[in-house]
Amino acid sequence: MSTSKKEQETNIMLGVLVFTIIVAIVGVLGYFFLGQDKEVIQGEVDSDNYRVSSKVAGRVVELRVKEGDYVHVGDTLAILEAPEISAQERVTQATSDAAKAVSDMTHNGTREEMIQSAYQTYQQAAAAATISEKTYMRMQHLFEEGVISQQKRDEAKASYDAAKALVASTREQWKMAQKGARDEEKRAASEQARAARSTVDVVKSLLKETVQISPVEGEVSDVYPLEGELVGMGSPIMSIDILKNMWGFFNVREDQLKGMKVGDVFTAYSPAFQKNIRMKVYYIKDQGSYAAWKATKNTGRYDLKTLEVKAKPLDKIDGLRPGMSLIVK
Repeated sequence: MSTSKKEQETNIMLGVLVFTIIVAIVGVLGYFFLGQDKEVIQGEVDSDNYRVSSKVAGRVVELRVKEGDYVHVGDTLAILEAPEISAQERVTQATSDAAKAVSDMTHNGTREEMIQSAYQTYQQAAAAATISEKTYMRMQHLFEEGVISQQKRDEAKASYDAAKALVASTREQWKMAQKGARDEEKRAASEQARAARSTVDVVKSLLKETVQISPVEGEVSDVYPLEGELVGMGSPIMSIDILKNMWGFFNVREDQLKGMKVGDVFTAYSPAFQKNIRMKVYYIKDQGSYAAWKATKNTGRYDLKTLEVKAKPLDKIDGLRPGMSLIVK
């Protein structure tokens, strides 16, 4: 009975020893084969982004596109309303017509009819100056209330000053018509008419900015104002992703580069398509001292910097979009 008990104890001890050895072997194998996962670098797809904005301040009266729409070059995106610019166009057009009439008069000689025409031109310039003055006073009032910028007020003031100058000019032209024009006066009248036409061209170019036309092809990613809202000069109205020019960007620690350089080709995995994508590096740049770094030792003998790597897909992938993940092992 004693011998049987000893055999049982021996068997138990052997079993415990075997189990301990098996656990140790499994632990060692797990350490070497399961504990050494490859480092993963995660990146993201991005694309060029065009921001649509206007040279003039105005109110959005119509949005022709919405987020997600695909637009082509020449498509109308938005229409703005700028009453002040429209008023300036009428003033400058009247000024140009008046200056041209004066120029024609000085070149055609002085007749009673021409003298009368010069007087009428002078009266037209005076009327245009009155309109310009009213516009400036309204703009000054809006500026004092903080509704418009100082630049808009200054533009109205400049238009008013130009209109007053034209009144003085046409008055002198009228007086000259009564006396007859000299060659110098004829040249001056021609230059005045040319300057007035240039002013009209400037205002018309500003008016074109109230209709926003797409200069690029892509997908509308963001629309910032609502219809009826005011937008300032240079304020973004919408953004367009240029999907024809996409790339992937990665934040890579320098010890992970493994000698990578511009022009190298590597493979990235796309979870969205569950396939590998060949990519070619075209940009590598240090992210600077603000970027993440890693000390090689606890004492921090030297630091491992992080670099930004950009690469373009070599193959066309239908459905690839900005924001999708890219995985590099």
